[in-house]
Amino acid sequence: MAWNPRNRKSAAEPGTGPVLIHALDGFLGAGSASRLAANQLRSGNGKIMHEFDLDAMFDYRARRPMIAFSEDRYVEYADPTLQIVLEHDANGTPYLLLAGPEPDFAWEAFIAETHEVIEDLGVPLTLGLGAVPMGVPHTRPPMITAHGTRPELVDRKNLWSAQVTVPSSAQSLLEFRLGQWGHDAAGYVVHVPHYLAGIDYPPAAIALIDALVDRTGLSIDVEGLRSRQNDAIAEIEEQIEQQGGAEVLSGLEEQYDAFTRGAAESLLASDEELPSGDELADQFEQFLARQRKNDQG
Repeated sequence: MAWNPRNRKSAAEPGTGPVLIHALDGFLGAGSASRLAANQLRSGNGKIMHEFDLDAMFDYRARRPMIAFSEDRYVEYADPTLQIVLEHDANGTPYLLLAGPEPDFAWEAFIAETHEVIEDLGVPLTLGLGAVPMGVPHTRPPMITAHGTRPELVDRKNLWSAQVTVPSSAQSLLEFRLGQWGHDAAGYVVHVPHYLAGIDYPPAAIALIDALVDRTGLSIDVEGLRSRQNDAIAEIEEQIEQQGGAEVLSGLEEQYDAFTRGAAESLLASDEELPSGDELADQFEQFLARQRKNDQG
């Protein structure tokens, strides 16, 4: 039986619904890659299938929403929302998008609600999109780490293998819990240059969408992102030249290339392992400051 939300009166048959894609703006949001990817996947006229009570999950003081003030009164408030929305690609193929701010509180409640929607809609596969800062140069193609609740769900070979303990996120815990409950879940984490993790980095978002498209066959337009990518890279290169960072960048490239040849042990960015990262961050400070000012404007 094909999945049709208009005829849904009870839980759909397992595996008959659309894929659920989650891309939350939070811990796995380096370079704003997950948010930029979600924006490309969001049409603006999708059907809301579920809305979370974000008021109980959101830390307003740490992530203050914007409110507009005009002359003598407040005129507009940007309500933070977290929804599961039914979208369709350019060919009419349906998919579900879970996007919005990562919950600060009540992770288990958020995951339980998502689990109910997955079972109710017969979701066959849940795919997560995320990004982390790593010791990689922007002059190399973005590297992606694939993961899944079963080995068969990992559809690409990771260039590095390591067993590490890292801070969790609502997205990573969602995948872990779904695996415990017998649901198929997988995802992709793109590695963002750690000196660019605090600004919008379109190449990382494009890499996530490309991985998603390769996996699902969805037809997603990324031309707007590609245009932004060209502008971002041009400005980064300009800052490198102005700040004299070519030599430091060259060292990071050599380190990265050595890793891809199997000569390095890890790409995890840290002060001890990657002192060049701090140098790059200092040399790009003017670039970052200008980008933040542009974003605020």
